[in-house]
Amino acid sequence: MFARLRSDIQCVLDRDPAARSTWEVITCYPGLHAVWLHRPAHWCWTNGLKWPGRFISHVARWLTGIEIHPGAKVGDRVFFDHAMGVVVGETAEIGDGCTIYQGVTLGGTSLYKGTKRHPTLGKNVVVSAGAKVLGGFVVGDGAKIGSNAVVIKPVPPGATAVGIPARIIPSKSGESADVTEANPKFQAYGITQEDDPLSQAMRGLIDSAAGQDHQITLLWQAIETLSKQQKGDCVPSDAARSDCFEAEKLNQLVGK
Repeated sequence: MFARLRSDIQCVLDRDPAARSTWEVITCYPGLHAVWLHRPAHWCWTNGLKWPGRFISHVARWLTGIEIHPGAKVGDRVFFDHAMGVVVGETAEIGDGCTIYQGVTLGGTSLYKGTKRHPTLGKNVVVSAGAKVLGGFVVGDGAKIGSNAVVIKPVPPGATAVGIPARIIPSKSGESADVTEANPKFQAYGITQEDDPLSQAMRGLIDSAAGQDHQITLLWQAIETLSKQQKGDCVPSDAARSDCFEAEKLNQLVGK
């Protein structure tokens, strides 16, 4: 038991540079208090003591601002960072090493009792501020959920989900989507250096349109040259004899 408590404290010290001492973590971190209060609540719930379990979770919510249903399963080294307004549903499962920020909801989309209504987070998942993960699916190990994303479908291991509804940025070699190092470091708030897949698609369309514009310009220039050789002019006055597609400006708008 004491080893588990030390592990809980150490995970806070490892992931929050603002944590200065063990005493500060024990006394001033509501995320840690929420995890510690959830354990007796969960024990009561799984041993048939439903009301005591709910009451403990209610007190924990009042003290910490974090609402974890006593039926939820929370693994080891889970860190609720800031975490005011977090809601974790009854059938949710949070794997070892996960980090959850403020305003996150692990919610359900079904009203049927006894069914798996809430998500399962694998190991070392990061759920950023304001994200909503809704449904009884799995978020794979090492995945990241971007801030304010609304996730309504499974997320593969190591991938990053961003947007509303969430779009998936695939992982690199089974690792986190923004990892380029052999030994990846923890990334606060699930920050990724990869682009939003929608932005990637937009840039692809812009590059394609710019290429076509250039080819059309070359065709008109060739026709103009041939017309001069034939001592005529069949090129319309409004023909594009130079590139006019503003690809660079559009790429700046989509964040290139």
